[in-house]
Amino acid sequence: MKFAIVGAGFTGAVIARELAEKGYEVDVFESREHIAGNCYTERCNETSVLIHKYGPHIFHTDNVEVWEYINKFCNFMPYINRVKSTYDGGVYSLPINLHTINQFFGKTLSPNEAIEFIASLSASDIREPKNFEEQAYKFIGKDLYKAFFHGYTLKQWGMEPSNLPASILKRLPVRFNYNDNYFNHKYQGIPENGYTDVVAKIIDHENISVKLKTVFERKQKYEYTHTFYSDPIDSWFNNEHGVLGYRTLDFEQEIHDCDYQGCAVMNYADTDVPYTRITEHKHFSPWESHDKTVIFKEYSRSCEIDDIPYYPIRLVEEKEMLNRYIDAAEKEKGVSFVGRLGTYRYIDMDVTIGEALNAAKVTLSSIENELKIPVFFIDNVR
Repeated sequence: MKFAIVGAGFTGAVIARELAEKGYEVDVFESREHIAGNCYTERCNETSVLIHKYGPHIFHTDNVEVWEYINKFCNFMPYINRVKSTYDGGVYSLPINLHTINQFFGKTLSPNEAIEFIASLSASDIREPKNFEEQAYKFIGKDLYKAFFHGYTLKQWGMEPSNLPASILKRLPVRFNYNDNYFNHKYQGIPENGYTDVVAKIIDHENISVKLKTVFERKQKYEYTHTFYSDPIDSWFNNEHGVLGYRTLDFEQEIHDCDYQGCAVMNYADTDVPYTRITEHKHFSPWESHDKTVIFKEYSRSCEIDDIPYYPIRLVEEKEMLNRYIDAAEKEKGVSFVGRLGTYRYIDMDVTIGEALNAAKVTLSSIENELKIPVFFIDNVR
């Protein structure tokens, strides 16, 4: 039995490794010139700073199985993501915490006082928020929403927050203490030698063959026992039902002496600033020392057909289109759709790895029990 895997990111790499260790031959096809997908890291030739080429990736999880799995392939260095945001001439700490609240309103509130104060600002008349903006009003009131979410969200998504679902804001915490750790997971860190090194070690197996700069054609599935497809699901069907909407990112790189902004991530919430944030990459490797620094200004825009897709839009029109592709996928034979692009979902690295491990486990069990390998390995693909 021989398997094809389309895409050499974490999804494809993990599935390939699990199948290879059971003795199966695996061909991994990658259309780009490198492995690791959007997690790709490389050294800047001029500065030697480790760059996250497609935007910063901080690994964070509560999943012990995933944490132990990835630690087999790298040495994780401790890293806490502490995000800052500029607004109206000031610099604030994100996520919104007690320091942000006290600084923004010029107060010295205690945690309990801050809870009562924010409750007094919140829109108590909104019981079931219908969109992002109403969710923010209900959560934190209009002032904090305007400062930290309206402008940034408008630039990030290219539309008024009132047109976005309320569920997006549910992922953004508000804390009534001075904890400025952006994530709230037990395990957090960044691989000492970057993510490309991790993926390279995962796919370093005698049963795995990697074919870079190679586009997998749909008809090639007949050459393999089964194909795992982690490229965009609509691409498999030649976009016959339309092109699913994504936001993409443009990066403007600059090299400076010393330290540029003093932190890894600085958001720009004002609408008169065209970029959403500036990332300074040497701060993602604080265990290293560099005389020069590399920054990236990030610009978000609508994804065109030849762009790299980052964030699935998943509004009403896209969900209707996605359902047509899911219906078509369920009629396919010999292929499974996996990963962020194959299932049209925004998922973090730990979820990606966890789902890939599960996909491999289900596949091996299906082979053993002579069952059909599922088209999807998750229940909430729609």
